[in-house]
Amino acid sequence: MGTTPSNTSTAPSGTSRRDEILRVAGELFRRHGYHATSMRELAKRLNLRGASLYAHIDSKEELLREIVDRAADAFLASARGVPCDASPVARLEAFVRGHLRVIEGQIETAAVFFHEWTHLSGPARQHVVERRDAYQAELRAIVAAGVASGDFDVEDVDVATLLTLSTLNWSYQWLDPRGRLPLEELTAFYTEYVLGALGAGKGAQR
Repeated sequence: MGTTPSNTSTAPSGTSRRDEILRVAGELFRRHGYHATSMRELAKRLNLRGASLYAHIDSKEELLREIVDRAADAFLASARGVPCDASPVARLEAFVRGHLRVIEGQIETAAVFFHEWTHLSGPARQHVVERRDAYQAELRAIVAAGVASGDFDVEDVDVATLLTLSTLNWSYQWLDPRGRLPLEELTAFYTEYVLGALGAGKGAQR
């Protein structure tokens, strides 16, 4: 008689129990949504009793907050690592590469960050808004520098920034870390696409 795959999760070697709880919670939040995911289901996936789960965490919202914070940390660290002395085009390419690298490496966490953060409340929600705005400001600075240098040609820097970020964020819907295109090829494709949308080179032709 064959065996059926288990729905329980085993932590990879070197992974802490809390990291494993966050990983599985991220998978469930992405698949079912934050509100539709029960703590009972999470405990079952982790092969824990309910009381044992609460020895590691205080609440479901605490899990969401930490998942979202980890994603925000990764995105902000990537954006702030873009060299300020490079050309606007090179800075944009570095920003795109970093954004896609975060999604590729933490796709569950990134998906929860994009779609479930609104379920946070109070100071935790405000903290996410502030960090989201800080990340957006990093991209806006690149777009504004490109407009000033003539590398980009857009009428509204704020709108161009939001459209660019929306395009990048949506990649989590189809990006497969095991897919046929390596990160560098995806970066080149996205950069070319975004540069076209930003009117790259048109400003210099005026």
